This record gives sequence, structure tokens and C-alpha cells, in this order.
Amino acid sequence: MMLSTSPSKSSLEEMLESLRRRDEAEKPKDLPPALPSRPTSRARLPSSRRSLPTSFRVDGNAWKCDENGDVLSEVKGKEEGKRKEKELGGKRNSFGNKKMRNVESPYNLEGEERDGEERVEVKEGDKGKVEWEENDNIGYFIKKKLSVWCRLSNGLWESGTIQSTSGEESFVSFSNGNVVKVSTSELLPANPQILEGVNDLMQLSYLNEPSVLHNLKYRYSRDMIYSKAGPVLIAVNPFKDVHIYGKDFVTTYRQKAIDSPHVFAIADAAYNEMMNDGVNQSIIISGESGAGKSETAKFAMQYLATLGGGNGGIECEILQTNFILEAFGNAKTSRNDNSSRFGKLIEIHFTALGKISGAKIQTCKHSRVVQLAAGERSYHIFYQLCAGAPPTLREKLNLKMANEYNYLIQSDCLVIDGVDDGQKFHKLMEALKTIQIRKEEQEQAFAMLAAVLWLGNISFLIDNENHVEASADEALTSAARLMGCAPNELMQALSTQRIRAGMDSISKRLTLQQAIDTRNALAKFIYASLFDWLVEQINKSLEVGEQPTGRSISILDIYGFESFKKNSFEQLCINYANERLQQHFNRHLFKLEQEEYELEGIDWTKVDFEDNQECLDLFEKKPLGLLSLLDEESNFPKATDLTLANKLKQHLNANSCFRGDRGRAFGVQHFAGEVVYDTNGFLEKNRDPLNSELVELLSSCIGQLPQSFASRVLNQSMKPALSLNAPKQSVGTKFKGQLFKLMHQLENTTPHFIRCIKPNCKQLLGMFEEDLVLEQLRCCGVLEVVRITRSGYPTRLTHQEFAERYGFLLLERNVPQDPLSTSVAVLKKFNVLPEMYQIGYTKLYLRTGQIGALEDRRKQMLRGVIEVQKYFRGRRARRLFHELSKGGKGIQSCVYGENIEKKYAIEGNGCSAFAPQLLDEQLTAVICLQSVIRGWLARRHLNNLHDFKQLNYERQKSRRKMGRKISEAKDILHEQQIQVLPSVMAELQSRVLKAEATLGQKEQENVTLREHLQQYEARWLEYEAKMKSMEEMWQKQVASLQTSLTAARKSLASDSNPGQPGRVDGVSSCCYDSEDNGPIATRTLGGKENGSLNAVGNMVKEFEQQKQTFDDEAKSLIAQPASNMNPEDELRKLKLRFETWKKDYKMRLRESKARLQKRGHAESDKARRKWWGKMGSRVLKHSS
Repeated sequence: MMLSTSPSKSSLEEMLESLRRRDEAEKPKDLPPALPSRPTSRARLPSSRRSLPTSFRVDGNAWKCDENGDVLSEVKGKEEGKRKEKELGGKRNSFGNKKMRNVESPYNLEGEERDGEERVEVKEGDKGKVEWEENDNIGYFIKKKLSVWCRLSNGLWESGTIQSTSGEESFVSFSNGNVVKVSTSELLPANPQILEGVNDLMQLSYLNEPSVLHNLKYRYSRDMIYSKAGPVLIAVNPFKDVHIYGKDFVTTYRQKAIDSPHVFAIADAAYNEMMNDGVNQSIIISGESGAGKSETAKFAMQYLATLGGGNGGIECEILQTNFILEAFGNAKTSRNDNSSRFGKLIEIHFTALGKISGAKIQTCKHSRVVQLAAGERSYHIFYQLCAGAPPTLREKLNLKMANEYNYLIQSDCLVIDGVDDGQKFHKLMEALKTIQIRKEEQEQAFAMLAAVLWLGNISFLIDNENHVEASADEALTSAARLMGCAPNELMQALSTQRIRAGMDSISKRLTLQQAIDTRNALAKFIYASLFDWLVEQINKSLEVGEQPTGRSISILDIYGFESFKKNSFEQLCINYANERLQQHFNRHLFKLEQEEYELEGIDWTKVDFEDNQECLDLFEKKPLGLLSLLDEESNFPKATDLTLANKLKQHLNANSCFRGDRGRAFGVQHFAGEVVYDTNGFLEKNRDPLNSELVELLSSCIGQLPQSFASRVLNQSMKPALSLNAPKQSVGTKFKGQLFKLMHQLENTTPHFIRCIKPNCKQLLGMFEEDLVLEQLRCCGVLEVVRITRSGYPTRLTHQEFAERYGFLLLERNVPQDPLSTSVAVLKKFNVLPEMYQIGYTKLYLRTGQIGALEDRRKQMLRGVIEVQKYFRGRRARRLFHELSKGGKGIQSCVYGENIEKKYAIEGNGCSAFAPQLLDEQLTAVICLQSVIRGWLARRHLNNLHDFKQLNYERQKSRRKMGRKISEAKDILHEQQIQVLPSVMAELQSRVLKAEATLGQKEQENVTLREHLQQYEARWLEYEAKMKSMEEMWQKQVASLQTSLTAARKSLASDSNPGQPGRVDGVSSCCYDSEDNGPIATRTLGGKENGSLNAVGNMVKEFEQQKQTFDDEAKSLIAQPASNMNPEDELRKLKLRFETWKKDYKMRLRESKARLQKRGHAESDKARRKWWGKMGSRVLKHSS
């Protein structure tokens, strides 16, 4: 499969290239660079017709071929074209018919006319006359009773239905029931109801003035202010805020979610063409004053700023320039509250990635400071400065209110309804800060503005010789101080003029009018220079980087067409600029379009349009053009405005667009209508009387801005002139040069047109004046644009470009190498119908929508190719990666091994040199560690020994105490033995015998005592169990008492019987005799035991009694509460007695328990002592 082709050039293309090269070689070298223009010679058929399709034909005024391939004459071709035109049904309707020959770029020679050139005019019918294309449709409309448009006596169109016809007259009924009789030829077909409010006028079945007007009015009433007319966007000013410009709408149009017409859609189309084709684009916004051009330009810039970066940085600075330029360049007129007094072209540059890299602003202006018409204001900045300046700035500039300055009170219009000038000034300060204009520079600019206002207040005194001198008042001193010069210097510059005579100079006093003109010229020059300086500062802030990509989108916002009761030099310049802009519109949408069809030999029925070239010739033609005559008359010292009017009438009456009037007035038929101008002030405004004294005055000022203004004038005067006697350039010539420079910039771009429509002159909401709108539609040629777009071929590519772009779609092996044959083969392969395209000599022309199918197929094929390439390249990349990885690992292993070997060798050498020192360090560390560990072990062992010795000492001490006691007892016994007499010894021996005799008895008694002890222990356990049961009973008793108390609080509502405690059995006494006392000791012990047991029994009895007592008292309170007693108090007292008894009883119970425990231990110890005593007596007996 062939992915790309590079077909060779055909003989036709080679011939055209040679012609272009020859034309370029013959072009004069001293001319400015030419703009892109069409070839001046007709194209010729190629020598061989093999590369053209067999059905290829060229009609019209171009060459034709007969059946045998012979070339027919041009005359025969014209006759054939006329015959074909008759077969198609007559001539096309138009607003006029003017045909241009050999149209080239009008800006190359700057308006100079070639000698001997003539233009051919062919008028076909009156302007605005529209006829039926097919008269046979009338019968169809009568039969079907379809709607038609009928023009009423007041000139308005109304929709109705044909009832009947009589000859050339028809009876039409309207919706209100009225029936009128009209001429059948004046009826126009109406579109079906389904086509009401369509987005694009191309979709209308019947294209005529009332249908277009009705469609726009229908959409306007529903706030759909944008409509399409082929490639032109129509924007109707709503005079209100329409919420269709938010961020969500920007996203919607960027994603192409909707296809409705919008200024965002135009900006998006320009952006996409710039990025895809790499060609600079332009958005040209035109319309009358008050049609909404400035606001439309703002929205276009807002959309481009969003696409190019967002809401910060350079994008924000570009948007802020609108506010600054509006303040310094816009003013209020009688028809528009924000009318542009200058034209601006904002060129926004983009990077290769589509981000904004900078911008540049070009202007075309004319200063209008000193004179105001009725209902107008001067530039917004003057009123904003007077209303919003802070007190410090106001004091520094000596600012007054706006009504105290002569330049501002001429029209008695100082405010705009709904506009706060003070708030606007604060926003202006923020905008100036955004574009990085320093505060010192801002104050200097405001000082220049205040100086202009004070210059207007300077008055003059007249002497006897009609000479004047400026008054030394507050206005003069304030203006001089703000400019940075001495008051007497300013006074002399405004009152005198120096005339050079050879090497000498003479000072001449000025007349009153000359002094006023000099003052006004200085004011206008300062403001115009300040505006230029401000634009320079903005361009510095927005300048493009060092590597511009050459991609840009230019937005043109220029002043609209103006026509007032009294029109002066300013309106003449503005309307001339709009004429040139209209010519640019006609050139791109009509002239170049149709001439290209003719040159390429396309079968094409010509669409006529209203050409304004004759009006441009009226202004620009040399030497008898309006601007040339104005400059010529301005150079005559004795010329007046009346002599200028007479000269214009004398030389320009031959032009059909000029009409002489009485006195100083004359009329010009512009594309938007006739305007009558008054030449009063023309000469003075065109001369720009800024003498050298004023320039020297500004250069001597201490302020930086006045010096820069003067240096600019001096630098321009030092440039070499064309001739020594060349006059100073006039205001009109400067304006024309700025306009041509601006249009030259637009010629190098692909234009996108937006036509703004003003629905009414009163700026009211919802009002739609049909006559006014229709006149604007006629002027901008909307119907002609739609007709050309309908029948034209908007997509066009050279055979070479088409073959290179779509030639690879041909999968056959035998692909033709000729570009034309390749193009035809592609069209046939994809079944493009013959009526959907035409083949020219060098280009291929396609109707709307045909290129889309080819693009889809191309994208599909490219996606498949990319998919295959992706897998192939992926496999190749993976294989290369594995190879590189394997090789890399091998290299890495070698490098790592070598590095390790080097490292090991270095470490080995280091170890052999420093081994003893390293060993000593390690041994020292080991010894230190061992010393620490051994010390810790020794301290722990020492602590253990110390504890052990302390424990042994305490044990030995206790043993010594026991030994002392035993030795004392033995000593006492030994002393007693020594003191015993022999007589007593016998008695003692007898007692020992008796004791031994009774030892057996006591052992038995001991056994008995042990048994008794076990019984006592068992009883003690039983006592403890009983005690526990008694405690549990007591707790239950407490609970029952608490329940009783609660019941008593509730007015003794219920009875609660406490549980009966368990009874405690008495403990039987048991007596046993002691060793010494015999029966007496036995009785005594038995008595003590019985006493303890009796105490326990008494306590049991006491518990029973107290329990019964408390139960009885609680029941008595519940059963019969006394009337004079408080139950709660009695229960509280009962509870207190119970708590007291409980504490006492518990204490006595603990004491009894302690006595019983003590008594049991005493008996066991006594029994042991008795047993040891018996054993001691037996030992004594045996020893004796």
C-alpha cells in the first residue's frame, strides 16, 4: 500500500509558475511588498487533455473546447454563455451589477491609479429591485394557497395568501382579514413555517429581503441575536445583557457540543484554522455606530484568551487593554454611549502549542478633543478623571469638576445615564497596574490630561491692532505647571509666531483666530501623542518573545459609519475608513471569489453585487480625488472653506457618488447611504497647525512626556523628504497612511467577517425597526453573500495538494502519477457526484460538506496505518530494548567486577598498612567493654552480699535475744536449786513422782483438750457462719426498713414485711481442770467460757428484740399514722435510731469475735506449757 505520494507537476502548473516568476521579475523594486493577488492573465488549457475528465467543460468568458478538442474563440464562448443564461431562466436578481477587471491588491500602490485604466459598468435594473426567478411558481402558490410577501403602501412587508389573480394583478388576504390588490410582479414567496428562525440564512428555501428580515426579527425576539449568512456572522445588538457568554458557553463551543451561530464559534474557527493550517487569521467586525462592534470584539478576545491560557498572565493583560483603550479612545455621541473614536487592530500571537505568547495593537485615529457636537461628550477619560481622582491627585493636578472646563461644556452633556465615571476611573487604575505601567508614569499621563483641560480654559486679550496675548490667569499657570514650563514661555508660544527670513527670524503677533487655533492644535497634539505613548506602553507589556512562531489572530474593531444632521471632517474620515473596509469585504467575498472561478474555468453563473470602488475613487484618485484636492487647498494661505467646496464641486461632479450642494455643503453616496458634509473647519482640521515654537516649547519642558512628544516630531522632520519643497503631511494623508497600513495587515490573513446590526436608533430594548435593519443588510450585501455561498465551492485545493493529501487512499497498484489524474481517481473511488465538484486548471473545487467524507476516510485510514505502525514499532522497540538490556547487563557485570577487584585491592593494601593500628584499636575497644561489664557484675554481686549480710545480722540478733531469755531462765532455775534445802528436796522429789504419775493423766487430758480445741474451732467456724448469716439478715432488715420508709413517704400505700432472720443456737459450755488448781481452775475456766458464750447468746437475743421493736414501730406508722405527726419526720427519727443501734451492735459483735479468738489461742498455749512442765519434772526425777 502506498502511504504517501509525491506526484510530479503537470505542464499546466509549470506554465503558471513561469508566468508568476515573470510577473514578479517585472515588478518595480521601489514599491512596497505586494499582497497576495490573483493572476492577471487568463489561465490556458493544457496542451493535452488526457489528464482532464472527458466531461470537463468551461463556460462563460473563458476558453472552450469543441467535441474534437479544438479550441473555440473567446467570442464564441461568450455567445454560448449568453445562450445558456437564457436557458436557465433569465438574469439573476441583484442590488446592482458592477464588474471589475484585473483586480489586484489595492494597497500596493497606496491608492495611485494607473494611467489609461478604465472600468466597465453594467447596470441591470434599479437598486433593490427583486424579481421572481421562476414566474411559473405563482400558479403553484395560488393553487396551494401558500404564503407570499406583499409590500404595503408604507413600504413594510407583510405575509399573506393569494386569493385570486386578474391579469398582472393579484388579491392578497392578510391574517387580520384585510384584502389588498397588488401587482403580481411585486409578490415574493414566503418560506414554510418549519423554516422560521433557522440558524443560517442559506437554509431558507426562498432567499429574498422580507424572508431574511423576518428570520432575523423572529430570532431577535427570542434573544437569539446571532445568525449566519454563509461565511458571515450577523450580530444584532440587543441593547441589554444576554447571558450567553459565560464559561459554560466557552466550554460548549470549544467542545463543539452545539452548532448555533455565535461569536465564540467564529473565534474557535479562526483558532482551529490557524493551528491546523499555520495561516494567520483575522476577525473583521464592522457595522454602524451603536451596532455593538466593541462588545463583540471583547467577547472574541475573551474566548481566545480562554483558549490560549486561561484567566491569568498575558491573557489577563490583553483583556485589560480593552478598558484602557475605551477610556482614552471612546466617547458618547447622540446615537451611541460608547462610540469608538479610533480604529484598532489587536494582533494576538500564539505559540506552536496554541498558547498566547503576546500581542500587538495598531491604531488608526483622529483627535477630537477641542470641538463637540450637540449631545456628544469628549473622551471618557476626562470625565472619569474629574469624577474619580483621589484627593491627593486632585490637589496635585489642581483638578476642578467637569463643568468648569470649556472643552467639556460645549455640548451640555456631562454624564451618561447608568454610568458611574468615578467607579470607571478606579477600574482604569487597576487596568493600568495590570499592564505594568508604573505609578509615576500614570501621574505624568494624568498631568497631561489635566494640562489639555486647562489649555481649553486659556483666554486671550485683544489690543487695538487686533493682536492678542494670553491672559495670565489660573488656566495659564496651571497648564504651564503641568506641562513643566514657565507661564511666560507658554504665553509667548500661544500669542506669537516666528517667521524665518534667511538667517534671521521675525516674531509676528497672532490674531485671535490664529491664537485659538494654535491653542487647540497644542491640545490635540498633546492628547494624540499621549494616546500613541499609551499604545506603545501596552505593546511593550504585551510584546512577543524572542522566538515568534508567526501564528496570530487579528481582531479589527473600527469606528462605525456615521451620519448626523451636521457632518464635518471627522465624519468624512470615519466614513472613508468604512468604505475601505467594505471594499475589503467585497474583495474577499465577491470579487476574488468570482474572478477565481473565471480564471480557473469553472462553470459558474455570476452573482452581481454592489461595488463601492467608485466611491473609493472619489476619495483616493490622484490628482483629482477628494483627499488630494483637500491637501492642495490646505497649502494655499488664502484658501477658505468656501473655496474648498467650490473646487470639489468643480472637479468631482463627474463622479456619480458626488453631489454638489449650495454653499459649503456637498454630498457623498456611500455604501450605507448618502451623507451631506459641511466644509466648515475642513482646512484648519486638515492642516494640523502645530508650529515650530510649540515643538520647541515641549522640548524645553522638564516633564518626561512632553519631551518625548517633541522628540518624536523632531525625528520625523529629520527624515529625508521626497523633495525639498515637499509640504508637511496633512491630517487626511496621515489618516490614509494609517488606514492603508492597517488594511495591508489584514490582506495577509484569512478573514472571518462579523456584521453588527443596529435594530433601532433609540437604543431601546426589543424594538426592531425593519427599514433600518433592511438598509444595513442591503449595504453589507447579505443576500449576495448567501447566493455565492449557495452556488459556490468553498473548499478548494490545488491538484498537487489534493493528490498529496488523499492520493494514498487509492489502494490499486496502477496509481496515476499525474496530480490531476490522481485527484479524479480519488473522487470517482468515493462516489463523489459530478455536480458536487468542479475541476479547474490548477485547483479542485468542492461544494460544502464534500470534503468531510474524504477527511473521515483519510482519518480512518491513518488510524489503521498508525495502529499497524504502533505494533510494528512496539515490537521493534521491545526487541531493541532487550538487546540493549542484555548488552547493558553484560557491560555492567564487567564494570562491576572490575570495580570490586579494584576496591578489594585498595582495601587489601590499606589493611596491610594499618592492620597493627586497627588491631590495637579493636583490643582497646574490647577491653573497655569488658571493664564496663565486669564492673557492673562486681557491683551487682557486692549488693547481693550486702543484702545477705544484713539478713544474717538480723537473724543472729533475734537468736541472741532468744538465747538471753533461755539463759536467764536457766540461771533462775539454777539459783533456786542452790537455795533448796535437803528437806525440801525430798518433798520436791515426791512431787516429781506425783507429777510423773499424773503425767499420764495429763497426757490424756491433753488429748482431751486437743479434742475440745477442735470442737472449739468447729464451733468458731459455726459462729462465723452465724455471724455472716446475721449480717445478711441485718442487710435484709435494712432493705426492709428502707422499703418501709419509701412506703411511708408514699402515704403508706402498701405493706412490706421484712424477712425473719435465722436463729442462732446457744453454745454449750465445756469445763476442764488446770494442772495446779484442779477443780477450782476447772470451774474458773468453765465460767469464763460460759461468760463468752452467754455474751454471744445475749447479743442474739438483743438482735431479736431490736428487730421486733423496729418492725412493730414501722408497722404502727404504716397502720395508724397519727394526725398530729409528720410521717416523714417519724420515719427519719426511726431510721436514725436504727443507724445508731446498728453501729453499736456491730462494734460489740466485733469485740466478742476478738475475745473468742484470743481465748482459743490462750488455751492452746497453756496446754503446751503444762506438757513441757511435766516433761521437766520427769527429767528432774531421773537426775535425782
